[in-house]
Amino acid sequence: MERLAHLGTGIGWRPEIADVVEAMPGIDWVEAVAENLCPGHLPDALLRLRERGVTVVPHGVSLGLGGAERPDAQRLADLSVRAKALGSPLVTEHIAFVRAGGERTASPLLEAGHLLPVPRTRDALDVLCENVRIAQDALPVPLAVENIAALFGWPGEEMSEGQFLYELVERTGVRLLIDVANLHTNHVNRGEDPSKALDELPVEAIAYVHVAGGFERDGVWHDSHAHPVPRPVLDILADLASRVTPPGVLLERDENFPEDGAELGREVAVIRETVASAAAPALTTPEPVTQCPTTSVQMAEAEESVRERLALAQASLLSSLVAGTPVPEGFDRARLAVQSRALAGKRADVVAKVAPELPRILGHEAYRGAFLAYAGRRPMTAGYRRDALDFAEDLLLGQRVEEPFARKQLTDWWLERSGPAPLAGRPVARALRAARFALRRG
Repeated sequence: MERLAHLGTGIGWRPEIADVVEAMPGIDWVEAVAENLCPGHLPDALLRLRERGVTVVPHGVSLGLGGAERPDAQRLADLSVRAKALGSPLVTEHIAFVRAGGERTASPLLEAGHLLPVPRTRDALDVLCENVRIAQDALPVPLAVENIAALFGWPGEEMSEGQFLYELVERTGVRLLIDVANLHTNHVNRGEDPSKALDELPVEAIAYVHVAGGFERDGVWHDSHAHPVPRPVLDILADLASRVTPPGVLLERDENFPEDGAELGREVAVIRETVASAAAPALTTPEPVTQCPTTSVQMAEAEESVRERLALAQASLLSSLVAGTPVPEGFDRARLAVQSRALAGKRADVVAKVAPELPRILGHEAYRGAFLAYAGRRPMTAGYRRDALDFAEDLLLGQRVEEPFARKQLTDWWLERSGPAPLAGRPVARALRAARFALRRG
């Protein structure tokens, strides 16, 4: 494993704070959500940062490396193109699954719309290792994978998080993106000791570190990325920095941005100071980890039967979360209910960003209530943009928009974005009936 370049201190780049980030002193690098970037039309603010020598790292959210299926070749190709367009030294993704079902399980393919934890079992580790190796072979730069926050645990887990990550690194040589906020989340929600997790981690494999805020409600910590970084998260960062000097540390903030850009600057400064003050005087960036020789069993592809078992388990869980099917045996029903509500809320928030006209047409409160009701009836199957169109069609077909002007606006919006053959793959007659109905009532 080659040594990664020193990144320094950075912040997550988001369009809403592009000007703030560009003007912020002391920013060595930024991270951008890969799926939100078009390589041929990169935002001007991001291009200006690159011209200044600021490193940009694409951070993927849709590969689903922890899923039962092998990584999608087109998604890997898209991630590769973004890495090349940005001149990035590495790309990052998550140890999570984001979709389940489909042909392998003879059930509908469902999208979670968010990152869900994989079981820490030998089966899941075998599949994850193979998926990571497939991704490494397809990408032009090194890959680092991130530990995620979890509201619940899987029954029958065989390893701690630290043990799971250690074996993943040992078997694949992949680098780690350690999110200390997620370690705090798992401490509150699953009773897992962050210090023990750090004891078990191969810290020499760390590519960089995420730091973020959240909030606690009814004993459950929500990793919101919309609140200031709390002291317990900074304490975990200090613990990590006392063990190893991370090549990079980055503040994540996805929404609820402070009006005063200086507030984000102060948070970045606190993160930088926390790392500097915690580092042992003689501690330097460690030698890169060497991938251990793998046995023939480890090098063999995960057996299809293993993928099938994992696929069935993940499909059953995801269906209970987004389609209201029974909770699989062994799971905490209360925690899955919290996760289900969180997924629906996240879905509503992202659709509102993808299609901001919808909350403007319906009114923000009415939009959220209508979307949550829709989400309870219709699991997501094809991404957020399609979800926005399906939601609008559902409102029109169900005659759920009573105000004539709003109904007319919604119909115009739907027709404009559906294209000449509305909603390919769906009966055209049904789509046209929705439009005609809305226009007639308007």
